[in-house]
Amino acid sequence: MEDTLWILESTGEAKFPYRLSIKRGETPLLCLRVQDRWPGTKGHIFCLREEEREGEAFLEEIERVRVISLRRFGKRLTVVLDRPQKKRCDFLFLEKAYKTREGTYEQIFWRTERALRQRRPRVKLTVYGTPHLHIAIDTKERYPWTFADGQTERVLLPVGDYALLDEEGIQAVVERKTFENVLAEFGRMPAFHQQLGELESYAHSALVIEANYSDFLKPEKLKFYPPSFARKALAEIFALHPRIHIVFAGNRKLGREWAAGFFSAVEAHRKDVPHPAIAEAIQTYGRPPDLHGGAYYEARKVVESMPQRFTIAMFREACPNVPDHTLRKVLKDMKIEGRVRCARKVWEKT
Repeated sequence: MEDTLWILESTGEAKFPYRLSIKRGETPLLCLRVQDRWPGTKGHIFCLREEEREGEAFLEEIERVRVISLRRFGKRLTVVLDRPQKKRCDFLFLEKAYKTREGTYEQIFWRTERALRQRRPRVKLTVYGTPHLHIAIDTKERYPWTFADGQTERVLLPVGDYALLDEEGIQAVVERKTFENVLAEFGRMPAFHQQLGELESYAHSALVIEANYSDFLKPEKLKFYPPSFARKALAEIFALHPRIHIVFAGNRKLGREWAAGFFSAVEAHRKDVPHPAIAEAIQTYGRPPDLHGGAYYEARKVVESMPQRFTIAMFREACPNVPDHTLRKVLKDMKIEGRVRCARKVWEKT
């Protein structure tokens, strides 16, 4: 995969003396004219989107840094650079209405992490959530949570107990466990890892435990397990499934409240239409490698339909549109879960 680069160049102009580009390979994701090399004590810099200028020669390249992360948070495009200092910033894209005529114009502000920490903005949240939810409750859930807002229905879910639905399918999944449920899963950890592995194939997934972490360290509550074993078992779940939000909610009521807020925030972010410049940059940049979605999930299902013994070449042929690093991630995760094993470059389903 090609690196994404942050490139700052000198233009020789008085008002906007620098050109800032974010590129993946030779493909530009964002090109701006900026007034300084980095926002200083002022806290932000006004930017202009670059226009086509024929025959223009830049004086010099000032710096070239690898981009670690490029993410959208509402109207902000947040960038993390691969360097020890001055590495976090974001670009705020706004559409303003003209005061004297119809139409809108664009405003872009380049802001640093330091400036965002020092000032107290009126708007403190990126998404405020929405009560208009469509929640599916698994038919196997005996005493389900109730959700006062939105629409609920009972369906057979492929994984999890609750799911946020929209016209495109499942957007988020929550697996609910009581204290006793978790203790029971300790006795069948390989199967539990398989279940959690499927759960984390969704971009938004959570395991909500209706207990406190301290409950698993009390001998009088554990019955069959010593606290040292419970601590190690929980640590293993966290370590092997880093993409799942694992929440110790304390009790049933707080677990439901957390899940409702989680679904609401996911839905609000999904419906928040980003600025076209942000949408284009994120689409070209692609998904972060640690947040897999449909391709990863589909590749896992392909493994189930493969012959009992298969090679990585056969797997690639069966998934021609899935990146190689995603295929290897699928096999690695399924090996940890005990669903496949590898011997002499041949994979075998277990």
